[in-house]
Amino acid sequence: MHRPCGLHGWIRWWRFVDETSSEVARHRADPLASAVVQLDDVRKSFNRGTPIETEVLHGIDLVLPRGQFCAVMGPSGSGKSTLLNIVGLLDRPTSGRLCICGEDTTVLDDQALTRLRGLSIGFVFQYHHLISAFTAIENVMMPMLGHAHFPDPQMRERAAALLADVELAPWADTPVTQLSGGQQQRVALARALVMNPALLLADEPTGNLDSRSADAVFALLRRFNREQHMSVLFVTHNALLADRCDRTIRVVDGVIGA
Repeated sequence: MHRPCGLHGWIRWWRFVDETSSEVARHRADPLASAVVQLDDVRKSFNRGTPIETEVLHGIDLVLPRGQFCAVMGPSGSGKSTLLNIVGLLDRPTSGRLCICGEDTTVLDDQALTRLRGLSIGFVFQYHHLISAFTAIENVMMPMLGHAHFPDPQMRERAAALLADVELAPWADTPVTQLSGGQQQRVALARALVMNPALLLADEPTGNLDSRSADAVFALLRRFNREQHMSVLFVTHNALLADRCDRTIRVVDGVIGA
């Protein structure tokens, strides 16, 4: 059974996660014991076994320590999105090894990958991908419902608390179609954080926002990164935002540059 990585201020608000007390104690005693992300010689090819087979990632090595906020930059078509999809367990590498929270994902079946992704990884994209028929709080609750299969008062409390954290408490019961672009992206951020993930993957989350809204969303990402000791991979074309990250990696032609 998958066991999600321990986090600072670990919250047992979901009933369906089972961890032994010894494991919790180990993570609390040494929360930096392992990297959240580790890629060893990861390669990705498309159209394998055909005349048009193309390798788009060429032997990627990357370690993302717990709590690090890392910008990912590079031109369009450089392999950034492919890299993020692999780290996010949305796609499998052709070869090499990927470990998430110390767990070797190359030996996991699809069901185990889905569980690991759901409990340990949060996603924020350039487009918010909210469910238009739902309110803000219902959208934030969705990842919890997907694992517990039924609503629970604690789930609503958790979602409401996160909406308050992103300064959207007054709009909790508002349909997301009635929110501004910046507000919708903050709902998406709250949804990404609701499972208390060890890793947040942000794929140009500020790309469709004006500068003021973009700065507000980035500040929230940075705040949660520091408060929860959550690792972040932040894909961006904005050099000013990248300069505010702990580290920047550049992906060019499927490799990580120096």
